[in-house]
Amino acid sequence: MELKDLIAEVLGLDYLGALAASLLFPLLLMPHLGLLNTSFVFGLANVAVALWTLRIFRHELPHNNHLRTLCLGCGFVLLLGIAFSAEISAFAEGSLFPDEVILVRATPYQKIVVTRWRDDLRLFLNAHLQFSTKDEYRYHETLVHPGLSSLRGPSDVLILGGGDGLAAREALRNPLVKSVTLVDLDPEMTKLFSTHPVLSRLNDHALTNPKLKIIVGDAFIWLENNDRQFDFAIVDFPDPSNYAVAKLFTTRFYAVLRRHLNPGGLIAVQATSPLFARKSYWCIVDTVQAAGFHALPYHAYVPSFGEWGFVLGTTANYLPRPGFRPA
Repeated sequence: MELKDLIAEVLGLDYLGALAASLLFPLLLMPHLGLLNTSFVFGLANVAVALWTLRIFRHELPHNNHLRTLCLGCGFVLLLGIAFSAEISAFAEGSLFPDEVILVRATPYQKIVVTRWRDDLRLFLNAHLQFSTKDEYRYHETLVHPGLSSLRGPSDVLILGGGDGLAAREALRNPLVKSVTLVDLDPEMTKLFSTHPVLSRLNDHALTNPKLKIIVGDAFIWLENNDRQFDFAIVDFPDPSNYAVAKLFTTRFYAVLRRHLNPGGLIAVQATSPLFARKSYWCIVDTVQAAGFHALPYHAYVPSFGEWGFVLGTTANYLPRPGFRPA
C-alpha cells in the first residue's frame, strides 16, 4: 500500500470515529450517563485502544508487560471514577457554591442543585439561582395572584414550566380553581418536588394534589398538539438565554397559547428584570402585545433577584383591581 493511500485510510477512519463520537455524545452518552461518567467512558475507550495496540505490536514494542500494566491501572482508576461519580460530583459542586450542597441531579436537560444555609434552601439550575425559600413567595404570589384574582371564575389553570410546583401551590390556594395542568420538560424536576420530603413541603405537596395533572414534554409541542381551553395560563420559564428557551418567548409561541384561552382569559409571564435587563423585559412585553394580547407590564421586588418583571396578557380589555399598580 502506498503512503498516500495509507494516510487516506487512517484519516478516513479518524473522521468516522469523530462522527460516531459527535453523535453518541449528545444523543446517547450525555443524556444517560451525564458529563462526568461520559468522560470516564471515553477514557476507558482510549485504554481499550491502547491495550489492543499493545497486543498487535507485542513483538515490536519493548517493555510490553510494563505498558500493559499501566493501561490496566488507568482502566481501574477510571472504573473507580464511574463507581464514585456521585461523590466526586457532589464534592465538585460543593466547591462551586458557598452553602452546603444537599442535592445534586444531572438530567438530560439541566443540572439541578439544592443548597442549604440554616433554614434557607436555594435551587440552582445550571448554576443559575431559581429561588430562595426566604423570598420565593414574593415572586410566585406576584406571578400568579394579580391575574388569577382578576378573573370571575378561574376554573381551569395551565402552568408552563414551574416544575418545582411553587406556582401550582399559589394557584391551588384559590378556591375557585378546579383543575391545574402543569407542563414541564424535565421529569426529574417534578419527581423531586413531588417525592422529596423537604422539597415537596415547599410547594405544600401541590404536585400530588388530585386537582393537578403533570404532563412531561415540550410546552410548545404540547400546545400545538392539544386543543384544551383554559381560563388562566402561567408562563414560568427560565430567562431566554439560549435558543431552546428563547423559542418559548416568541410571537409564534404566544399566538399558539392564545388559542388555548377561553374568552376573557389571561396569561401571566415571568419577564426578567426591568431594572437589570430593560431591553429584554420590554422586548417580552412587545412580543406579548404583537401576539394579539393586551399587555400589562408590572413588577415586584424580590430580594434574591432585585426588581423582577412580569407581564399580564388578555384578549379582552383588562382592568386591574384597586390597589394593583402596573409598572
